[in-house]
Amino acid sequence: MTPEETRALLLYRDGMMLVVNKPAGVAVHRGPKGGSSLEDQFEALRFGLPRNPALAHRLDRDTSGCLVLGRHRKALEKLGLLFKHGKIDKTYWAVVVGGPEAAEGKIDLPLGRLDVSRGWWMKPDPSGLPALTHWRAMGRGEWKGTRIAWLELEPRTGRTHQLRVHCASQGWPILGDAIYGAMRPDVPLQLLARKVVVPLMKAKAVVAVEAPAPPHMMGALAACGFAGDPPRSEMSPAIDTETRESAVGSGSS
Repeated sequence: MTPEETRALLLYRDGMMLVVNKPAGVAVHRGPKGGSSLEDQFEALRFGLPRNPALAHRLDRDTSGCLVLGRHRKALEKLGLLFKHGKIDKTYWAVVVGGPEAAEGKIDLPLGRLDVSRGWWMKPDPSGLPALTHWRAMGRGEWKGTRIAWLELEPRTGRTHQLRVHCASQGWPILGDAIYGAMRPDVPLQLLARKVVVPLMKAKAVVAVEAPAPPHMMGALAACGFAGDPPRSEMSPAIDTETRESAVGSGSS
């Protein structure tokens, strides 16, 4: 990925944080076995600051959409606390196989590790950590011979693979999920980190950023009634000039 391609992923920028549109199929950081990652490209996202931005949270390799980065140490500390205490609202879109009969609901199901040999794979576990997901059906349809539903998912906790395990536990796994039960060789994981809402500054309005639906999800979403995103300029502001200039001028590091 060239520096220009990396900067083209930018959805939002101010003096404390960046939000980038993570592509599906790209790891956010190097794993135990090495390999390339999005983190390798962060030098292109300095925008005048002396150090690279850093991850404020994680997204799975096959999930696309809003990824929050802190631009310096103080920003990372603040963002870390906001994520830890559930102050950052996250909204995901998923296309699932089958789908719920109701229009909306919640999944309150603790999760634990499947076993030590499976790394981060998770399972429903009564003695595991609490995990809560609210969901809403946005549309239904049929695509490539499969009945599907388009769901809006709001995780109220941040467990590993929470949305994927929760959906699978209800009998409607996320389409393209090779781990939890709906793998199709011709379909990537249909999961998008659609929106983040960050209460970054007490004296300012919350920062709300949306990622557009990626090309690999457009077919299934369209089958469920999605008419496409508005122009990117109407989805979220790209740069908060006032905050950026004040933070850069302060010499934060």
